[in-house]
Amino acid sequence: MNMWIGLPGTMREIVDGAASFDRSPDLSVTEFRALSGGVTTWAPPVQPRRLKLGWSAMAAGDVAHLDRLARRIDAPGPVALVDPLARNLLSGAQGAGLGASAKWAWSGNDIILYGGDFGAHVPVTVSVENVPASLGPDLYWQHPVWPGYPVTPGMVVTWWAPGLVANGAPIAQHRMQWIDATGTTTSTATSTGAAPIVRTVPAGVAFVRPAVRFSAVGLWILGASIFATSDVSAELVRGAPVTVGEGCPAFSITRYSHAASPGDGRYRDIGLELVEVTR
Repeated sequence: MNMWIGLPGTMREIVDGAASFDRSPDLSVTEFRALSGGVTTWAPPVQPRRLKLGWSAMAAGDVAHLDRLARRIDAPGPVALVDPLARNLLSGAQGAGLGASAKWAWSGNDIILYGGDFGAHVPVTVSVENVPASLGPDLYWQHPVWPGYPVTPGMVVTWWAPGLVANGAPIAQHRMQWIDATGTTTSTATSTGAAPIVRTVPAGVAFVRPAVRFSAVGLWILGASIFATSDVSAELVRGAPVTVGEGCPAFSITRYSHAASPGDGRYRDIGLELVEVTR
């Protein structure tokens, strides 16, 4: 996948590969060593994400596009960028089904989310309270800034909620809500059942909001989900690992074992899925 950059709805795919590429995370971790020999590490809850690319050659149309963006000719911004290495455009916590319920949206009292508001790393549980006879209930994955995730007509996108599927949730549909630049919903693409949905972004669309529609009441752990700007459905069906968001692999601290108990000085969870031996 190449890099996409531009205003939502008019992002352009930069076809030439960059000669230099740096997306190293800026974790800003600081360390304190006590006289007793103990080591304490600290990291901010939110780290900046930077992408540095350099080209030795580029198509003239791409150069003109980047020049207009840099000089704010068409609009002041903000500018959307799709990282060419990002397998999952959802945030890390959102892709893993963790964190505050503000990362999701729903209508009415048909759905209630539990758990996430008690901590950034607490799994979210979805409770379907009612199934209307005509529509829904629908659960939407919410972008933190825009009405949906920025896309451009002609782009291929894949949406799937394998965490809910694995937990046995009765998913009637995977849905993609197409939204124009004004924030108005133009149409909705749907797929029946629990399989990934792959669609090409139609004309006039600037954002897409992924969702699932339930067919029965119940309580399920939200789990992992993936939204990608390419057709990765075959890989997912074959059982390829689902990245939990922002290109991060789906590894968690529960994959590791330790002899000590949390809080005894030999085990520390600093929110970065790391295990630290302090003495």
